Amino acid sequence: MAPKSKAIRYALTTFERLRAHHADADCELVPRDPFQLLVAVVLSAQTTDAAVNRVLPDLFATMPDAASFATAQPEQVAEKIKTIGMYRQKAKHLVGLAKQIMEHHQGQVPRQFDALVQLPGVGRKTANVVMGVAFGIPSGVVVDTHVQRLSQRLGWTKQQQPESIEKELSAVFPKEVWIILSHVLIFHGRRVCTARAPACERCVVSDVCPSAGKAENVGRKPSRMRSLRE
Repeated sequence: MAPKSKAIRYALTTFERLRAHHADADCELVPRDPFQLLVAVVLSAQTTDAAVNRVLPDLFATMPDAASFATAQPEQVAEKIKTIGMYRQKAKHLVGLAKQIMEHHQGQVPRQFDALVQLPGVGRKTANVVMGVAFGIPSGVVVDTHVQRLSQRLGWTKQQQPESIEKELSAVFPKEVWIILSHVLIFHGRRVCTARAPACERCVVSDVCPSAGKAENVGRKPSRMRSLRE
């Protein structure tokens, strides 16, 4: 086995410094009801959380639960979310997953990761968010574009694919921090370590970051569009 790099050996200490700096880090999607959160996370693929939060009040006013989504037509849902990217496809996913929840899970969002990823439009990232935020269960590390970029810049992984990155982060960090880890990295990615113009000069961990001063060249998202099934 190859020796661990310094970045890996001190990864937990580096993370705790970031966590202290972003003490308010949390999921920025508004719902905490499991079904409504699931809807929000599906809508958030390749769309900002703020944009999703704007459409949710009107959407849930008429379709607040799995039963109401299951009996809706995709066109009805699409009309409510048409400001969201790929809204027609997402509307079909939402109706489809609601039907499966009603038919196979007694109208309740399953608390099992394997059951979640069987729902239309739900991949590992979405399932991990729901498991962590709705149920407090650390099923894995959520790997979005911010987590992917920062984990590479901080020297915690050299992997390029989300599932491989998740596997390595899950090995580096103890299970009890898996949920908050992604929230902290997302906040740092939005506020400081942005894709095009990382602010290394005001980063609280620049002294231990192997990419400091050249971070814009590391961890940039590939230009091709990712699958909706995140």
